Amino acid sequence: MDVLTTEQRRKNMQAIKSKGTKDEVLLAKTLWKLGYRYRKNNKTVFGKPDLTFKKNKLAIFVDSEYFHGKDWETEKFRIQTNRDFWWKKIEQNIKRDKIVNEELTKSGWKVLRFWSKDIRKNLASCIMKIEENLKG
Repeated sequence: MDVLTTEQRRKNMQAIKSKGTKDEVLLAKTLWKLGYRYRKNNKTVFGKPDLTFKKNKLAIFVDSEYFHGKDWETEKFRIQTNRDFWWKKIEQNIKRDKIVNEELTKSGWKVLRFWSKDIRKNLASCIMKIEENLKG
């Protein structure tokens, strides 16, 4: 049983962004200020990464902990409402992420995935990891 009304739940779900999240913007703006140029949500690259450096073949994804299943085997039990729907959805997202990683890697791309909280709490180390992959 949901604790919100249907209308409240609908509004909450509509407010969730799939691109241009605060964490993506923070990472992108920091890279831009450092002089790095990239493409956002490039449709020509499999999986539409959040940021791409095509010349370097580097794809960057910023994943939310909830929708991409961070620590899924323990965290999935925290979901109390509409479990069947959310478990199926998040497990599909996890599978899709693996397929995207494999396809890009097969095509010679380097793939970096960052959890949203890592960007908020450890932005400098995320930037350092990106710079290492751009140089190497």
